[in-house]
Amino acid sequence: MSEITVKPNQLIERILTLELVRVTERAAVAAARLRGRGNEKAADQAAVDAMRRELNRLPIDGTVVIGEGERDEAPMLFIGEKVGNTKGPKVDIAVDPLEGTTLCAKDMPGAITVMAMAEAGTLLGAPDVYMQKIAVGPGYPDGVIDLDASPADNINALARAKGVKPNEINVLMLDRPRHADMIAAVRKTGAGIRLITDGDVAGVIFTANPEETGIDMYLGIGAAPEGVLAAGALRCVGGQMQARLILDTAEKLDRAAKMGVTDPNKKYQLLDLASGDVIVAATGVTNGALLSGVRFRKDVIETETVVYRSATGTVRRIKAEHRELAKFHLD
Repeated sequence: MSEITVKPNQLIERILTLELVRVTERAAVAAARLRGRGNEKAADQAAVDAMRRELNRLPIDGTVVIGEGERDEAPMLFIGEKVGNTKGPKVDIAVDPLEGTTLCAKDMPGAITVMAMAEAGTLLGAPDVYMQKIAVGPGYPDGVIDLDASPADNINALARAKGVKPNEINVLMLDRPRHADMIAAVRKTGAGIRLITDGDVAGVIFTANPEETGIDMYLGIGAAPEGVLAAGALRCVGGQMQARLILDTAEKLDRAAKMGVTDPNKKYQLLDLASGDVIVAATGVTNGALLSGVRFRKDVIETETVVYRSATGTVRRIKAEHRELAKFHLD
């Protein structure tokens, strides 16, 4: 039998792909223990603690460039935090230890734990502000969508590219009062809208496989850190995304400038948000359209994780049965 030769850096990256799964699995199980308890911050804290603990065991020299919790004073893996044992490659880390804290607290569908790892300097260091976003999946000509175009123009352009009528296009948006005018404009075209209460990382990812999810386009305003995470996943499977930071106060402008944002009005393309080799892992906490939630059985814990890798365009779905339950307990 001939040997399969793997370059050292490729071997490290393959190992890290599976290591990332362990990180999001641990965070998901920790959060899932608090499903339906009505305590968002406790669930978030449990996920943060588990994720930090596992990240610090990885053979990486990592820096958190996208953290969570700054805006709502929740527990966080803070921007600039160093993670890993320093015995490995320098990497950027983006985390959302519990996307959908309310979903978890109310045991509603769609809560996930998600993180991305990329070569150092290749993930946009976005402040925790809001961001305008538009995204579509793969298979369309470049420029089919434009953040500065109207909802009607974008839907009509996508419909032409897909070879369907506008009323066959489905758009996913966060159900927020700020989107009222946009929702009305989308519905005026005849397109369908799926409104979600939380979870716009998964919402952007849904566009990558419209045949399965029924979603052709993501549109609206959501958190900037989640935008970078979603861009990392979309890069792995193909697609287009544009975004712009909403820096509408002097404090936000100053914070963004300190993080290296030189043009506050810049329209970011997908590669501006996430370039280089990106690996994204997400594990379900509650059952949802993207992933099944954690399931606690008598002597087994079951998890489902999806892992995206941009260098190879690989998407892996990992359904795991964990029998060594002690690994989920805090040290």
